Amino acid sequence: MNSRICQVHKFANMNDMRTLSPIGRSAEEASRQRAKRSATYRAEQERLRPYEELARQIIRLRMAHQLSQEALAERVGTTKTAISRLESGRHAPTVESLRKIAAAFGGHLVIGFDVPETPTASRKTTVAKV
Repeated sequence: MNSRICQVHKFANMNDMRTLSPIGRSAEEASRQRAKRSATYRAEQERLRPYEELARQIIRLRMAHQLSQEALAERVGTTKTAISRLESGRHAPTVESLRKIAAAFGGHLVIGFDVPETPTASRKTTVAKV
């Protein structure tokens, strides 16, 4: 009988994982290379950037409270699949979804506008608690 030995790596952080990719290059590196070749890909990356940042914030908040996606979903009143979708950074969350997530942690959603200076108005930043 042929036996196979698999080596499991424990990574201290994401940088270690990026440098030890078993397939030859990291997803980040592959993404950079694809972006160099495709204007359409770059445009899609730019479109998704704010959703990815929101996803990272939700993940950090969930991890800081030591919650699984399932536990957060229960607090929010949704499904684990819906939380997974939000955390993928590939979908635009609704204001209501973000408000429910903030409330699940006992907080409030804060939305703001950072408007550049114009000839008739100075730079203005405003926020609203939702």
